[in-house]
Amino acid sequence: MTITLYTQNQCPLCEFIKNYFTEKGLVFTEKNISQNKYRHEMIAFDAFSTPLIIINNQVIHTVDIPIIEKIIQEQQHD
Repeated sequence: MTITLYTQNQCPLCEFIKNYFTEKGLVFTEKNISQNKYRHEMIAFDAFSTPLIIINNQVIHTVDIPIIEKIIQEQQHD
């Protein structure tokens, strides 16, 4: 399973979801859009706010933990 997390500086929800993934032992790649090189990638997903979560090419625009857990479970069984 591949998890990519788009974040930015001074984003409390970004910190929340990073901590959540870390506590669950999930490996993720963080791409901080405060560094311009990742902004165009995020915009390609029609996303304009952080955090943006990509799990195996599935785009998640929320930090709703039950939704995220459901998607993770589905992806782990595929």
